[in-house]
Amino acid sequence: MRPHSRQILSVEEAFGRNGWHCELVEGREVLRAGFDAHHTRVDLVAQAYPQLNGLGVVTETPLRLDEAHLRPLLELLARANKALTLGGFEYDLDRSLLVFRITNLFEREKYDGDIISSMVHCAIAELDRITPYVAIVRVTPEEDLDELDLAELLQREDLIPPVPGEGEEEEY
Repeated sequence: MRPHSRQILSVEEAFGRNGWHCELVEGREVLRAGFDAHHTRVDLVAQAYPQLNGLGVVTETPLRLDEAHLRPLLELLARANKALTLGGFEYDLDRSLLVFRITNLFEREKYDGDIISSMVHCAIAELDRITPYVAIVRVTPEEDLDELDLAELLQREDLIPPVPGEGEEEEY
């Protein structure tokens, strides 16, 4: 079995500096972790692409839907994606998973720990942020789905989880 690349080891190092538990997958340039976010449990996979100096971070959470709720969910995700600058939402039909994916190409073989941390924070926060909107779609009775205004739903700020540290006074 070949050793892990410098790229994935730099991801593992960044996780360690942040105090995040993770596990390298044997024989693959992949690291797995799990996080308890504000609204949901998030499984995270980070995969290094050494030939490109690239890193993909994917967060997932289970989401079972019936056929009637699938179209509104996919529209909700498409609308949410339009507002994103980095990353994107997906729904994995085969595994019934809500997914957020973000990718970055690095200049060096040793990835920048601050960028890795930002990617992880972003992937967790975005998946957690969309979860209550998805829950509303999921629990809306089938006969009311056509009346559900998804653009308006995404404007509701009362569903957004609090930003850690926001509203707290800074200490000097």
